[in-house]
Amino acid sequence: MRLLLAEDDPGLAERLKGFLDKQGFAVDAVDNGVDAEFNALEIPYDVIVLDLGLPQRPGLEVLANWRRAQMHAPVLILTARDTWQEKVEGLQRGADDYLTKPFREEELLARLQALVRRSTGTVGETLAMHGWVLDEATQSVSRDDQHWQLTGTEFRLLRYFMLHPGRILSRASLTEHVYEEDADRDSNVIEVYVRRLREKLGKGIITTRRGQGYVFGQLK
Repeated sequence: MRLLLAEDDPGLAERLKGFLDKQGFAVDAVDNGVDAEFNALEIPYDVIVLDLGLPQRPGLEVLANWRRAQMHAPVLILTARDTWQEKVEGLQRGADDYLTKPFREEELLARLQALVRRSTGTVGETLAMHGWVLDEATQSVSRDDQHWQLTGTEFRLLRYFMLHPGRILSRASLTEHVYEEDADRDSNVIEVYVRRLREKLGKGIITTRRGQGYVFGQLK
């Protein structure tokens, strides 16, 4: 799950990025409104955290420009000012949720997970599909009485497959959603992790469509 973090406080940004990385998000961090606006219009993020007090371009302006350009990723806004007017304006311009600083990282995570579930039509802390149950809290997967622990990349990859069952997903598309911007994003690496998931969970969990990509479950 790929996330854009737009926060100009370097200490807070570093702390949030480290925390969200551990929770299975591939995080791209920017520290100004111009870069935030550009990135979200160029990269298909699954969810965005936007500080309203960004330099170069205010967060509310960035948000309005995103929605005007039909950028539909769910957005959670952060503000240090606990005023109802700013919260209302943010929601009116297209934000999906908000948090006022200071906040607990656990609350941010819960709100982000809720936004992702809402945008993908899933409910609860687990994702169930075709007999497989993915637990976001433990980054593990189970089926019947068996249980497997996943690495961070395996978890992000399997979660994206399970959120899009029966669809052909190209290696390029998987790379966009699984890796951070500054990571080694060679699409051939996806093949390695698909093989690891098959070795761990069984060959039939993911089907290869030659020349097209991969499918989790039956093709729609």
